[in-house]
Amino acid sequence: MPKKRARKRYEVAENETIDQCLERMKKEGYTPIRRSEEPVFKETTENGEKAFEPIGRTIVFYAVEL
Repeated sequence: MPKKRARKRYEVAENETIDQCLERMKKEGYTPIRRSEEPVFKETTENGEKAFEPIGRTIVFYAVEL
């Protein structure tokens, strides 16, 4: 039976490009297997009701060890 490879989650930092994040992954010995974008929300209260406003997104890479 094949050995399971370690998995890790990498977020693209605020002042980092996607290429820089991929290079960081490569230096640590990981290769990306999936990319996802997750929304970032801000909670506000108007007239006693909670509302969520989208304020950005976070790009996340899921990687496995080489």
